[in-house]
Amino acid sequence: MSNDNFIEVKQLEKTYENGYQAIKSVSFSVKKGDLVCLLGPSGCGKTTTLNMIAGLLNPTGGDIIVNGKSMLDVEPKDRNIGYVFQNYALYPHMTVLQNVMFPMTVGKNKKSKAEAQKIAEHFMELTHIEDLADQKPGKLSGGQQQRVAIARALVQEPQILLMDEPLSNLDARLRLKIREEIRSLVKEVGITTLFVTHDQEEALSIGDKIILFHEGVIQQDDSGQELYLNPNNQFVANFIGNPVIDNFKVRVEDNNIIGAGFSFSVSELTPSRLPESLEDGEYTLAIRPENLSLDEDGLLNCVVDDVELIGRERVVKFTHDNLQERALIDLEQDVNSGDKISLNMNLNRAFLFKDNGERVY
Repeated sequence: MSNDNFIEVKQLEKTYENGYQAIKSVSFSVKKGDLVCLLGPSGCGKTTTLNMIAGLLNPTGGDIIVNGKSMLDVEPKDRNIGYVFQNYALYPHMTVLQNVMFPMTVGKNKKSKAEAQKIAEHFMELTHIEDLADQKPGKLSGGQQQRVAIARALVQEPQILLMDEPLSNLDARLRLKIREEIRSLVKEVGITTLFVTHDQEEALSIGDKIILFHEGVIQQDDSGQELYLNPNNQFVANFIGNPVIDNFKVRVEDNNIIGAGFSFSVSELTPSRLPESLEDGEYTLAIRPENLSLDEDGLLNCVVDDVELIGRERVVKFTHDNLQERALIDLEQDVNSGDKISLNMNLNRAFLFKDNGERVY
């Protein structure tokens, strides 16, 4: 191939018989060996896209190209794709070793028992389940079952690994551990991986890039850093980041930006980030909590509702214009519920959105 895109999804569409359009002209590409996260809220089209790539659903439009070849007329079993489902889908009557060996005992990939066992044991070592070989799935923890499902997908040595919300049934601490394992494992094996999740922290921590969906449309296809620092629109800004971004209702009038209890000149914004002229009207000024700072002569005066400790920082919660907002401050800064404080905004890190969510700054 002239380019290094291993998977190319072109203007993919899926409309169901009842007329519901789950996917609306979705296009993206994935480089060989990358781990790409499909991220978004429930029902946004992530799993539908994954199932079309796997061949479990037929698209109503567009194309899926893998290594230069269209997959549309290729049977699912011939696509050389490994799939790890949300519910693991292990065979309860088989041992761990038998579950992992199973894909190599059927179909055109059938191998001798000795060879199948050797390959299975290799991937069981990689996924740290070699000691569980004789156990049945019912005796395993969620994390162990997940590792078995991953090993079983990898023994087929697929060209692509698809993972659908693979960590959603695990507790928080185990999720952290397994997601780190998955990232190091797919990098070690060098397998191109698409990972579906609704958890932005998961996507930010493991993805080489993130494709953010909303209502069947890709909102942004970028590195996690770009989604955070340069969101395409208000949906992206609101979805990415924890604590969530603060949104202040403002209006632009005669080159001034006016909010409830604060105002400043448009000239205080960074000119290179602005359109040629900012039309008068209603906007949302969005700013991340870490870009609000305590300052006696700050732009924003408020009363602290609550203070939440998160590691080395505190989240200061306050109500402004009937909305709950947050500032992130150092642990050393002494702020308590009921305090009157003044905050400054780092306007170079702020965003301005029109009513339709379009970003203008």
